[in-house]
Amino acid sequence: MNEHTPVGAASALDETYQRLKAQGVKYCIGAYVDIHGVPKGKVVPIEHLKHMAKGSELYTGYALDGLGQEPNEDEFASVPDFNGVIQLPWEPKLAWAPADLTFHGKPYPLSTRVALKNQLAIAADMGFGFNLGIECEIYLLKKNADGSLSIPDPDDKLAKPCYDVQGFVNAFGWLDKVASCINDLGWDLYSFDHEDANGQFEFDFTYSDALTTCDRLTFFRFMAKHYAKEEGLIATMMPKPFANRTGCGAHFNMSLSDLATGTNVFSCKPEDDPRGLGLTETGYHFIAGILRHGRALCAAYAPTVNSYKRLVRQGAMGTFSWAPVFNSYGSNNRTNSLRVPMGGGRCESRNADGAVNPYLAATLALAAGLKGVREKMDPGEPNEDNLYAISESERSARGIQFLPQNLQDAVAAFANDPFVEETLGKELRDEFVKYKTAEWESYHLSISSWETERYSHLF
Repeated sequence: MNEHTPVGAASALDETYQRLKAQGVKYCIGAYVDIHGVPKGKVVPIEHLKHMAKGSELYTGYALDGLGQEPNEDEFASVPDFNGVIQLPWEPKLAWAPADLTFHGKPYPLSTRVALKNQLAIAADMGFGFNLGIECEIYLLKKNADGSLSIPDPDDKLAKPCYDVQGFVNAFGWLDKVASCINDLGWDLYSFDHEDANGQFEFDFTYSDALTTCDRLTFFRFMAKHYAKEEGLIATMMPKPFANRTGCGAHFNMSLSDLATGTNVFSCKPEDDPRGLGLTETGYHFIAGILRHGRALCAAYAPTVNSYKRLVRQGAMGTFSWAPVFNSYGSNNRTNSLRVPMGGGRCESRNADGAVNPYLAATLALAAGLKGVREKMDPGEPNEDNLYAISESERSARGIQFLPQNLQDAVAAFANDPFVEETLGKELRDEFVKYKTAEWESYHLSISSWETERYSHLF
């Protein structure tokens, strides 16, 4: 260690090194994420763990998406956070640790994990911690020889397969591996089930502080894909793999805590809440802040072309989609983008999907919510009815906006809201806009099989 390393940090790192080595770890991955939330990193032998902790691993930013560098610029470094280190259950020689990026020894502002830590510090200055739980909806699929995807279980074909026990048991080999890993890591899996689509499942583990939860979602996707590969299958949180089946949400369940006491500052008895939802005024102010910037936030919650094929009322499905299309809030009502689940004490953003970069979305959600708290914003009355079915005149009378209906609209809302630059800084804002605009243009300029089939013989 160098002379500037705090003694406590040095001893903690020594303890981590000794523990991992005793457990048989030979190599460590320091995994940061790019603008898409996809893990990147280098691997070092365990004997070089202390060097890695001091930023020995350098990266050419121009080789990665969304990190804002040109070919002539100095490299940035990754610094692992060993509070979140995981020994891979399927390959115990490897340890995984979430990492932050630094540049010339300082936190790198285009790192989305760094951005979240900065926003958490702002919350702490206000006396708040930020708790976050993310629901993991995921498909288990077979990739066919032609590259298409299909349901691997031929018996999983019910029109309404949600909570189906037989479909769950038929996929139990993969489900058990994923569930066992979650529990062995101490995340406290409290429920898992067959979800609303054929081949789709959901895992729910206990919420934690936002940084920990974002680290866990990042590792969950990596882990679930590995165990699917062991079964000869693929696991994907792609927002909408099939036009006629439910998409994959990654609903954000959020609350603020009092840092001094640990008390949930959103929670009260429903009878003490004039609106009856079990939410304090602080909770309503937080919701109002998210609604104020809801259209801009949607680009971070739902960040792909495919995301907006999920955010439809019905589309090609035979029933309503369960996905939100309105920038609205309500009680335990899944047709709102923001709902207050039964019992109160938290709010749930439902437009977040499986492609989310959790660090980026959590940064913006927290910043918007805190702005609502500071400015004591009012979200108005909750929407209790089926918003899918209300008339356009009723929607307009209530002042309910549509969420963006494609990635282009979402990126425009993101780019045009000054709040985004205030929160992320110009460089990170611009990188997101740059890469997501290119994604939209690439999609828009491609020729799909739907177009060929529809138009080639028509004209």
